Order: sequence, then C-alpha cells, then structure tokens
Amino acid sequence: MNNVCSMPVRLSVVVPVYRVEAYLRQCLDSVLTGDDRVEVIAVDDASPDRCGDILDAYAEDHPNFRVVRLPHNVGLGLARNAGLAEATGDYVWFVDSDDWLPAGSVGAVLAALDAERPDVLLVDHLRVHEDGRRKPDASSPLLAGEPTLARMLAVQHTAWNRIVRREFLLRNGLRFGPGWYEDVSFSHPVLLAADRIAALDRVCYLYRIGRPGAITATRSDRHFEAFAQYDRLQEWVAAHDVPPEIRAQLFTLMISHLLVVAGNDGRMHPGDRRRFFRQTTALHRRRRPVGYLPPSGMSGLKHRLVATGAYPVYALLRAGYRVAGRARRKPQRTPPVSPEVAAAPPKTQPASII
Repeated sequence: MNNVCSMPVRLSVVVPVYRVEAYLRQCLDSVLTGDDRVEVIAVDDASPDRCGDILDAYAEDHPNFRVVRLPHNVGLGLARNAGLAEATGDYVWFVDSDDWLPAGSVGAVLAALDAERPDVLLVDHLRVHEDGRRKPDASSPLLAGEPTLARMLAVQHTAWNRIVRREFLLRNGLRFGPGWYEDVSFSHPVLLAADRIAALDRVCYLYRIGRPGAITATRSDRHFEAFAQYDRLQEWVAAHDVPPEIRAQLFTLMISHLLVVAGNDGRMHPGDRRRFFRQTTALHRRRRPVGYLPPSGMSGLKHRLVATGAYPVYALLRAGYRVAGRARRKPQRTPPVSPEVAAAPPKTQPASII
C-alpha cells in the first residue's frame, strides 16, 4: 500500500526488516510519531517470519508508512539501498529493526536539522543489553565537543547514528556494499565527503546488544567479510583527496576494529582467530600509509604485533588480559558489620543517574 504524505517530507526513516518479529513493533512505534514531515520506509528483505504481516498492518494504519518488498534476501546493506531508492525526504535515517528510538528523538533530530542544515548529523546512543542494562558508548563524549572531522571519525562508525542529506548521498554515489560489516565502507565516506557536519549531544537511539541471531553475537566465518569492506573503504580514500593525517587516523581505527573482532569470543571461533589475525597483518602491510606511526600504550603494542605478524605473542597477551579481567570481576567478600554500625541510621543517598 503506497500512501503520499500531504506535506513535503523532511526526514525519511529507512528500516530494513529480516527475522525480527519479536522486536519489530517496538521499533516501528518509536519512529512513527505522527509528524507529517516524516515518512517511514520498511524494506521487507524476504523475511521468513511474520514480519511481512506486521508491516502490512502498519501500512494500513499509517498514511506515511510504506513497505518495499524484495523478492529474495539481499542483506542489510542492499536492503538499505532499496529503501534509499524509494525515499523522498530531504534527509535519510537508517534505523535497524531490532533497535528503537527514545521518546522525543524524532522531534529533536528534526529541530537539529532545521537549525544546522548539515550534510550529516551525528546523534548519541545507548547500548542496551538483554538484561536491560543501558550503557553509553565509549565514543559518546566526542559528540559534546566541536564536531570536527577528526572527532567525528572517532565516533562509533555505524549507519544508524548519522542522519544524512539525501541529495548529498545521491550526488556522491554513496551506497552500502553487500555483505557483513556494510557500515564500514559507508559511515566514514559520508563524513569525509561532507561539507558540513553537525552533532546532537542527545541520546536518540537505543542499540540492542546480544540479541540471538544478531551479527555481533554470532560466530561465523562471515566476519572475514570485514576485510573486503575495509579494502573498499581504502579504495575510496585513495580515490579522493584525503589529508595524510586523516588517512593515518582511519588506518588506526581500522586495525583497532579488526582487533576487537578477532578478540571477541561471541564472533570469532577460537579455531579461526589465527587466520583472522594473519589476514589483519596482510591488510596492515597492504594499506599502511607512508610514514605511519602506531598509537602509544597497550593499543600501540597490539598494533605492532599485527604489523610483525606476531600471533603467538598476541595470543599470550590476550590470554593474560582475560585472566586479569576475570580476577577483577571476582566478587569480593563483604567484611562483617558490627552491631553498632548495623543499627546506625542510614545516610541520605544522592539520586541515581540513569
């Protein structure tokens, strides 16, 4: 069912959908705010569950909601491209269908777009674990400062934390590639090509962590597809006038990210870790910028191990770090409390910060 909004569309929210029946309604309810300036385009990526029926029901009830159906499964990146092709808004926001937005996020984003008129607007997010814990991302503080290119490149590199001008995407031919880690070859180029970047220091996205079936919680040799995505990014960088210091920063981010993947037991089978490390070394040697210097500290040590291909040393370092981490997390015995202390009136506690 295709409906046309009565007002010009300011924001197109593209939601690729595949095997998320348990989470889909929460996502759609969070993006459908009743604002006529917002259209929602859900891309049914040949989902085998009841997602298609859910999408049809929403299309019946919401005039600014459209469904794009793909004849066969193409994966997250190409499904986003299909939604982008149908979008009519000035800006596009790619929202994953197992995540959701806090109340007020759409209005805050619209206000920021109207005030800043950027090519790219970055927003903050929280990482939501299956047990309900919510944690900020380590890079979130960067959004509170001046949105320089160097700072924004260090922000979590995903598609869903950046809202992008649609005409800018079309003019620069920026699209998602096929395969896993499709964000890699998209999220950095949109910043590198932008004339104006803005940052909204407000949590506008809730990112679900540890969902069964999610890529980041699945052991698979498809994690090796990250190498093709980074090669695609490096080819884009080589074809454009990117300053040497930014190339070095991107290289550092690339190796650091691959080390995260290599060390994650939820993604990497132990039997695949050595091969993944060796491919990281090969990529390091193939793409290392002229005059590149690794970072300092523990991160720099890991980078040097990658550069030299020293997997046995890396494996020992990783094992030692994990043992130390388990020791730090071990519960400490609570000392006995005297009757006098136990009977004392409680002190006033500060309000909790969530």
